[in-house]
Amino acid sequence: MNLAHDRARLLVLMRELSFERRKVILASGKESDFYVDCKRTALTAEGHVLVGRLLFDRIRQMKPLLRGAGGLTLGADPLASAVAYTSFLAGEPVDAFIVRKEPKGHGTGQWIEGRKTIPGGSRVAVLEDVITTGGSAIKAIERCRAEGLLVAGCFALVDRMEGGREAIEALGVPVDALFTRRDFLG
Repeated sequence: MNLAHDRARLLVLMRELSFERRKVILASGKESDFYVDCKRTALTAEGHVLVGRLLFDRIRQMKPLLRGAGGLTLGADPLASAVAYTSFLAGEPVDAFIVRKEPKGHGTGQWIEGRKTIPGGSRVAVLEDVITTGGSAIKAIERCRAEGLLVAGCFALVDRMEGGREAIEALGVPVDALFTRRDFLG
């Protein structure tokens, strides 16, 4: 497996499928002149494999190996799936989890799906598709901590370099992004 090739290929796919030069209002409420919708790439078969390989490679470097990987729905969902699948094939399983935006309205009322296989006190990774202000990742980190999980790192596909990394790292959580705005804007 050539990870440098995988990263280059994922960037090509992201530029073709996920990146747009246009005015948009981001989830943070900020206006931007470019948009990156990572789901357009991560939900393709090839993109899913590449995302899984690249993010799992970063996650597996944290020792001891993390027990789970996930983040705030919906952006982190395909990333968590890709990491779980790839990690199992590599013989180093990292289970996926999904952090809800609000607790389940019936049944157990849980905030985190997939929690049953990730015991309290487990070290986990928070995943994020695009970091702008860090708001989504911070919500996921806070919810994980409230559930007794230890967030060892935040792994993202894209860091827009607009203060989110610093906000997340202020919580004591290191950030590792595969790409930054420079990869799309030059």
